[in-house]
Amino acid sequence: MKSLKDQVIWITGASSGIGEALACELSAQGAKLILSSRRIPELERVKNNCAHSDNVYILPLDLTDSTNLEAKVPTAIALFGHIDIMVHNGGISQRAPVAETDIAVHRQVMELNYFSYIILTKALLNHFIERRSGYFVVTSSVMGKIGTPMRAAYAAAKHALHGYFDCLRAEVDKYGIKVTILTPGYVHTPIAVISGDGSFISGKSEQINSGFSADKAAGQIIKAIQNEIFEPYIGKFIGEERLALFVKRYLPGLFARLIPRLGTPK
Repeated sequence: MKSLKDQVIWITGASSGIGEALACELSAQGAKLILSSRRIPELERVKNNCAHSDNVYILPLDLTDSTNLEAKVPTAIALFGHIDIMVHNGGISQRAPVAETDIAVHRQVMELNYFSYIILTKALLNHFIERRSGYFVVTSSVMGKIGTPMRAAYAAAKHALHGYFDCLRAEVDKYGIKVTILTPGYVHTPIAVISGDGSFISGKSEQINSGFSADKAAGQIIKAIQNEIFEPYIGKFIGEERLALFVKRYLPGLFARLIPRLGTPK
């Protein structure tokens, strides 16, 4: 099992939820961290909660500002002199019927949940190639493998991540670079959710409220990284998300017939 002690790990979306839980656990294991998000006070709070805050740097960035993301990579590399692991974790969710979802919302979700990931990946890739080492860890979702009502923009962006990073994995294996695509089910986090017109939806869904804890999710993610698992499910061992993945993979016709009957997620 791969030790993460002294590994330099850059985490986006690190100010709350899974990113925050990962930062705290990775610091406890002796990793050196670079924490990024837009919310500097929250990043400071997360840093102060880390076991070894002297080995934690804060690098503010806005994943929606695609024109400035590439320039952040040399700054990140300079903080510790190199980067071992890039954890793509920032994102936004969406809930609305296709007929009521503006194209602008699709673009907004894709910009944050997909394009920000590949911009940072491309900018960091040469650093990994030169070192003949590196690891991209990508937070996708069960929705990156299936489609359900009210989630079209979100599912489309997550599906795109699987296509891109599967291709990347095949290309960079010869350089010793690894890729893990995480497929979490419902995790209890404060992720922002937007409606079909782009306005924010207050309150979490019932599935999120009853979801897997971020701390437990972080524990599973770290084990997946240590074992270099290419596409681990993250969440409850017995749950509707894992069942949905099984049915979609092995009984796709049955899945297609069942999904319309499940109703709208609450």
